[in-house]
Amino acid sequence: MKLKHLVFAIPLFLAGAAYAQSPIVIKFSHVVADDTPKGKGAMKFKELAEKATNGKVKVEVYPNSTLYKDKEELDALQLGAVQMLAPSLAKFGPLGVKQFEAFDIPYIFPSREVLRRVTQGPVGKDLFKKLEPKGIVGLAYWDNGFKDMTANKPLHHPSDFRGLKMRIQSSKVLDAQFRALGANPQVMAFSEVYQALQTGVVDGTENTPSNIYTQKTHEVQSDMTVSEHGYIGYAVIVNKKFWEGLPADVRGQLEGAMKEATDYTNKIAEKENQDALEAIKKSGKTKVYVLTDAEKAEWRKALLPVRKEVEGRVGKEVLDAVDKESAAAGVK
Repeated sequence: MKLKHLVFAIPLFLAGAAYAQSPIVIKFSHVVADDTPKGKGAMKFKELAEKATNGKVKVEVYPNSTLYKDKEELDALQLGAVQMLAPSLAKFGPLGVKQFEAFDIPYIFPSREVLRRVTQGPVGKDLFKKLEPKGIVGLAYWDNGFKDMTANKPLHHPSDFRGLKMRIQSSKVLDAQFRALGANPQVMAFSEVYQALQTGVVDGTENTPSNIYTQKTHEVQSDMTVSEHGYIGYAVIVNKKFWEGLPADVRGQLEGAMKEATDYTNKIAEKENQDALEAIKKSGKTKVYVLTDAEKAEWRKALLPVRKEVEGRVGKEVLDAVDKESAAAGVK
């Protein structure tokens, strides 16, 4: 009888041991292509995390909305269906954390130095703390870059936007931005933009050169204006319950991997955008126009009311903190 029990116990013991040794899986979902700064950053984090934890952690990367579209992914993270995301900073407004929409205000960052002071300093840390009551922990800010405009007509002056249907992310600030230009903003998932432009559901959009090129937006738009009017950055975030439930040593190893992946991503982002802009020019599929200093001043003037309009929503204290970093950098 004892032998019989032992025979049954051995496979149960082995199964338990195998389960105990199975890796911790992090599903990392995002909505852009693998060959964008964010896509490459996600793959770099996977490589570094798995190496740092000696295989205790397995990172599964799901690019191009293959797991969740951008309208679905935050819900999925909060429910624990996915452990890690890197959404655009504009995505937190619908969660009730409207302070992140400061990043969407046109021409708010006068230089990359100011941007870095904000994301790597007290302002960035304080913003992440506001996500914790939502069950989210912020780990890092990743650059994509500065946005340009595309449409099926030249966009040289603010008046050129009048009446155009322009795709935006879900952001009240971006809504206000295009209304200030006389355009009609249309909220739309990133994965749907190409077809919407191709079929004329929307007339144009804004994005960084790397996103425009890798999503082939330039193939369905006749004109692109290098305006650098706004910033797109990402917050790498994790499910709070999952993160706090990790063994302390594993969490420390993942934090180290994330820091290294962040340095890598932010270094390549600027070059990726420069390379993408050159590739768009060489493709011959869209005309690329660079705003003159006078035209850029005209855009700034037209978009200046946006800040005042959204100040109550975003929070004056956040905008003042950004201004303080600008002053410390000697820019404003």
